[in-house]
Amino acid sequence: MLKPKLFTTLKNYSWAQFRADGVAGIIVGVVAFPLAIAFAIASGVSPDKGLVTAIIAGLIISGLGGSRVQIGGPTGAFVVIVYSILQKFGMDGLLVATVMGGVILVIMGVFRFGSIIKFIPYPVIVGFTSGIAVIIFSSQIRDFLGLTMYTVPAPFVEKWGAYANAFHTLDYFALGIGLFSLAILVLWKKISGRIPAALVAIVVTTVITHFFRIPVETIGSRFGEIPNFLPHPAFPAIHWKTLGLLLPSAMTIAVLAGMESLLSAVVADGMIGGKHRPNMELVAQGLANIASPLFGGIPATGAIARTATNVHNGGRTPVAGIIHALVLFTIMFFLGKWIAWVPLSCLAAILIVVAYNMSERRSFAMILKSPKSDVAVLLATFLLTVFVDLTVAIQAGLFLAMLLFMRRMALVTNVGLITKELNDEDEPDDPNALSKRKVPPKTDVYEINGPFFFGASYKFMEAMNDIGVKSKVRIIRMRNVLALDATGLHTLTEAHKTFKKNGIALIIADLHAQPLIAMERSGLLEEIGEDNIFGNIDDALNRAREVLGLPQVPRPPISVPTVAREKT
Repeated sequence: MLKPKLFTTLKNYSWAQFRADGVAGIIVGVVAFPLAIAFAIASGVSPDKGLVTAIIAGLIISGLGGSRVQIGGPTGAFVVIVYSILQKFGMDGLLVATVMGGVILVIMGVFRFGSIIKFIPYPVIVGFTSGIAVIIFSSQIRDFLGLTMYTVPAPFVEKWGAYANAFHTLDYFALGIGLFSLAILVLWKKISGRIPAALVAIVVTTVITHFFRIPVETIGSRFGEIPNFLPHPAFPAIHWKTLGLLLPSAMTIAVLAGMESLLSAVVADGMIGGKHRPNMELVAQGLANIASPLFGGIPATGAIARTATNVHNGGRTPVAGIIHALVLFTIMFFLGKWIAWVPLSCLAAILIVVAYNMSERRSFAMILKSPKSDVAVLLATFLLTVFVDLTVAIQAGLFLAMLLFMRRMALVTNVGLITKELNDEDEPDDPNALSKRKVPPKTDVYEINGPFFFGASYKFMEAMNDIGVKSKVRIIRMRNVLALDATGLHTLTEAHKTFKKNGIALIIADLHAQPLIAMERSGLLEEIGEDNIFGNIDDALNRAREVLGLPQVPRPPISVPTVAREKT
């Protein structure tokens, strides 16, 4: 249903709930402030871009989203892709790619892809999330150590090589501020759970470095003065020749935003006992990513940590998210000039902790103990994210996961001739076992076990070709086939043509509803003839006797037709 949760929650809204949402919104706004700045700098843009994104996108995601408590804004997941797009296409390219990603998200929501996106394999998610954590950590070494470097190479190996070459420029003041910030981030939770540790670290280190004149690089020394207002909306410059080149990056932005937001919404549902509207959430995420670049912002999505903070502090409606965006605007308006004093080594420490928290280390270790196919998907996605590119990693991870899934499905599907191996193939307690029936001469019975799809069709053709053309009747038993796709239909069609050419009658037995409908719509049912399609093996065997000119055999009383089983 494409209806924002805000409209639903305001029907019975109360003053008590507004107070709770207000408190939660203020706290989340304070929590989001240092993260918005840090994610922007890590992405390669100025800190005000992160604040603009958190304000504009956060307002739209809460106001139009499909979750009661979702908090939107810049997240660590986008650091890698934003930095990569900036290196290749510049700021205008990033803004256009973000708008394109937003349009894709809106289309996905309108066409109800909200449920489909949940089926992305878990090893792929863990693989690129862990890879992003490694890249975020490695990108902060320069600022954490205060190294003197004009540029930091984007490739992972070259980056660490550059760090090694510049290690002699280590700034002990920056390192000290960074270690002090890490200590605050780790220990502050034991002192207070309500005041964000990141905010405490920023305030304390900013005061210390500014009033004691400690010579460390700050936001202002690198980026200049930070504006305390929202810029006027302006559409980014479009170079039509680059749109095609930006499409893969836009798709990655859309997939990442969709996955992150829906995953966050699912986690929030479990915390509040609610149920989000996935398609509306995708539409809201899309609109947020269309609007954010118009103000110079970067990609945004639902933030799991900030959403959890909202829930833990009493937020239960989108009003809390709206208040969070207004709080960020207030902080930007009144404290914008002081943001320039924040030491970069403190922000680096914050992002190192963020990278550690998003590393999925436990899930990574768990999947390494899983089947080899899952391990292969995990490692491929992780290594490609770290050493190649996030877009390539997601595409390769999904492609590899699909291939391995098809292989698994093909392995569980088998086709075999059972008339010559009755005792081996049939279950002794099965009343419909072929071993309890008399098979007419010159009749072969094959059984397909599992879904008959493109990954298993080759097995069917191999089984058909093994015996040659000695039989006069071939019965294909499909009691364990619940799904039949276009390739399976084509394979059956080609087999029927070959049988007809060689004077072999084709009979289908134990047909379920989906394969029957698929065969009827494709015209295959008419080609084979309805008089050769049966709901149980006994009628199929009697049809074989009729073709061969043999007398009929009464159906055994223990036989239970497939169709009858389905109805019960």
